[in-house]
Amino acid sequence: MSDFHTYSSDVAFSPAVKAIQTRKGSREAYASVEQHSGWRTEIDEGLAAFLADANSFYFATASAGGQPYIQHRGGPKGFIRILDTRTIAFADFAGNRQYITQGNLSENPKAYIFVMDYVHRRRVKIWGEARVVEDDPALTRALMPQGYKARPEQVILFKIEAWDTNCPQHIPQKFDAADVAAALASRDARIAELEAELAALKGEPTPTAAD
Repeated sequence: MSDFHTYSSDVAFSPAVKAIQTRKGSREAYASVEQHSGWRTEIDEGLAAFLADANSFYFATASAGGQPYIQHRGGPKGFIRILDTRTIAFADFAGNRQYITQGNLSENPKAYIFVMDYVHRRRVKIWGEARVVEDDPALTRALMPQGYKARPEQVILFKIEAWDTNCPQHIPQKFDAADVAAALASRDARIAELEAELAALKGEPTPTAAD
């Protein structure tokens, strides 16, 4: 990474941030975290499992002039791949061809990934640097989710500098439509099973779908 940080959380806790923390009374608590362990800098089993289950995240970059931009990235579970303890990667699918993210990364590699798990009300924040790889067809094929109907245009490699989690406060609980449909189908099947058992106990004809 291009910047030197005393603590891993310095990637976000700039002097200006620390000054506000001091003024508002939270600096002492965060200083204690810095001294004892700080934010994590390598992928552990917990983060690996979290990323493997993710089908969506938000990817933030900024231009050389500091103009921020956030782009959604999605795919089937497992489309975020772990290459080593400090590197994640994903196939970058063709989209609306604005190329804002790629343009930003060409002049400012600093990037940020925000992954939200609405079902379990969990979120992970990842700071680092990213680069676009356009000329490695083998890597692109290796990162492309099998059977996914999308056209991979390139690859994005993300080198982790620090990551942290948040408490579930204020996160609304939401569920994927496919998971809701599966739960409703299971419920309907169980209702049909119970109706058939009840009809059998009463000596009535077993209900059918046509009924």
